[in-house]
Amino acid sequence: MPRALIVDDEAGIRFALKRWFERQQYQVDEADDGEVALRMLRESPDSDDQRYEVVVCDLHLPHLSGEAILGLLRSERPALAQRIILTSGDAVSDAPAGSVMAEHAFVLQKPFDLATLKEMVGRVRGT
Repeated sequence: MPRALIVDDEAGIRFALKRWFERQQYQVDEADDGEVALRMLRESPDSDDQRYEVVVCDLHLPHLSGEAILGLLRSERPALAQRIILTSGDAVSDAPAGSVMAEHAFVLQKPFDLATLKEMVGRVRGT
C-alpha cells in the first residue's frame, strides 16, 4: 500500500486530505508542524516499499516552512524532494522568479479541487 504524508497546520485540511488519500488506498501519516514533518521525512526509509510516495506540504508552517523542508530535502534526499506537492493560499502567479513557488514543479494554490489534486499526485508518481 502506498504511503502519503500530509503536512498542514490546519486540522480541517489534514482531515480532508487524509480521507481523500485513504479512499485512494494510501496509508496516511500527518504532521501539523514543519519540524515534525522534517523529522518524519528524514526517518522515512529509502526502500521502495516503505518510503512516502507523495508528500502534500503547506508552504506556511509553524517552526519550519515548507520551503525550508523542500530545500533541506533537495540536498539530503533529492528523490524524496521530487515527491513533494507544496500548497499555499498565496497566488502562484504572483510568486517572484527564483522562489520555490515559481521553481518547484508541483505547487497547488489553495483552494484546490480534488480533480486537480488527483492529477498532480499522478504526475508526482509518474502515472
